Amino acid sequence: MNFSLPLRRKRVNRSLGGTISLFALLVLFGCFMILPLVYAVNNAFKPLDEIFLFPPTLFVRNPTLNNFVDLFALMGNSWVPFSRYIFNTVFITGAGILGHVVLASAAAYPLAKHQFPGKKAMFGIVVLSLMFTPAVTAIPNYMILSWLGLIDTYWAVIVPAFAYSLGLYLMKQFMEQIPDSLLEAAKIDGASEYRIFWTIVMPNVKPAWLTLVILQFQILWGTDGNGFIYSEQLKSLHFAAGQIVAGGIARAGAAAAVALILMSVPITMFIFSQSRIIETMATSGMKD
Repeated sequence: MNFSLPLRRKRVNRSLGGTISLFALLVLFGCFMILPLVYAVNNAFKPLDEIFLFPPTLFVRNPTLNNFVDLFALMGNSWVPFSRYIFNTVFITGAGILGHVVLASAAAYPLAKHQFPGKKAMFGIVVLSLMFTPAVTAIPNYMILSWLGLIDTYWAVIVPAFAYSLGLYLMKQFMEQIPDSLLEAAKIDGASEYRIFWTIVMPNVKPAWLTLVILQFQILWGTDGNGFIYSEQLKSLHFAAGQIVAGGIARAGAAAAVALILMSVPITMFIFSQSRIIETMATSGMKD
């Protein structure tokens, strides 16, 4: 006979007042977080006299597109066209994302689904590397890239992007959720490891690598590569933005316009993909 008592699910006792207070607190925090974005958007459409108005105003009073006109006129007079900076940024971002997703996924598969000597030690090193900031590895990266002859090329920024440890950690944790029986059935049917990886593993971890694409885009879109690229014709859009900001008060409107352009792309991507990112991060450590 089974004398075990049935488990009772605890009910959350939350009053209406507590719910309203929590909601109000979340709204307050949300307003504080969105305030800089609202200010940046309005700044891009302010004339110069409003930009330097004190105390500053949050919303624009006399909206104008002159800042964007000044921006493109300024970059049109530069010996490196504005379109070249855009191409450099898009190429570095795209190549870095593609290489990182493929390399991180290929390295995560054996760590998640195979047994070999030193596996735990290798994964421990990956987890340990998550605590290091890019500044810690800047000098070793420069020495390696110099030895490879990649300094002052696109690959000086792209190649280090392949080895970000966060992607490897995320893909490994997500691949562990794939049932071993599914892979064993594919092996019985005669599928090779290469085919299993591309036709079974990668489609099943699609939410993870799509999230990785978005996270990697945020990193590479915001890099300037000044420490590894010296030719101005190879520099990114962020370098151009820095040059505009360094121009002083006369270029403040153009600087506000280029800031809006730079921030609009990653913010748009995150808005349309935030649910997938949150879902992937919430389930990446779960195992069946």
